[in-house]
Amino acid sequence: MNIITVKSYHELSKISANIIAAQINKKPTSVLGLATGSTPVGTYKNLVEMYRNGLVDFSKVITFNLDEYCGLSRENPQSYYYFMMENLFSHVNIPQENINIPNGRAMDIESECREYENKIRQVNGIDLQLLGIGHNGHIGFNEPDDVFHNNTRLVKLTQTTIEANKRFFNSAEDVPKTAISMGIKTIMSAREILVIAGPDKEEIMGKLLEQSCSPRIPASILHYHPNCTVIWAKGN
Repeated sequence: MNIITVKSYHELSKISANIIAAQINKKPTSVLGLATGSTPVGTYKNLVEMYRNGLVDFSKVITFNLDEYCGLSRENPQSYYYFMMENLFSHVNIPQENINIPNGRAMDIESECREYENKIRQVNGIDLQLLGIGHNGHIGFNEPDDVFHNNTRLVKLTQTTIEANKRFFNSAEDVPKTAISMGIKTIMSAREILVIAGPDKEEIMGKLLEQSCSPRIPASILHYHPNCTVIWAKGN
């Protein structure tokens, strides 16, 4: 695991966007795994700016998002589909058919999860996976548990995650209690992983760097990935 510490969130966002753009420029047909949440917003803003300046082309890129809440429509401002459209996809030239986000309102969630895995396999896997990290160490919605879970599946969100996400809703009661998430095996199968962590993640980053691999800190599995870079903004 390669750790890059920077002084600000602005610097983190610039570096992470440059890494993603370099991947696309190296391989225009890149398959990207993308994350939502507060931390990637700056990264996406930088990528949009780079696209507008002619520095990166999304026309052949394929994307797979890590997760989606169950029960929310795509038009709901708190859905991750809406988030991605607002922060990235509506502002670049990626074809709609190349965008893959789990359908949290699918009639058959198990079938939706299996099909999502099949789509990833059909494009020969993910080239670069962008990850944030939760305050409890979750990646995607893979919450602390007694075991690591492998594939895309339905997950029950912990109270810690619900509390962390309630700021986006009217109250904690409005936060969905379940979601579809890529599993640990799917994430670890990406050829390259890029983790971004803001200044508010100091406690969990300390645990991640100091402790050995444990499903109680899901992100700790990343120690075993052969090509994982962590960019941590320790300043404001």
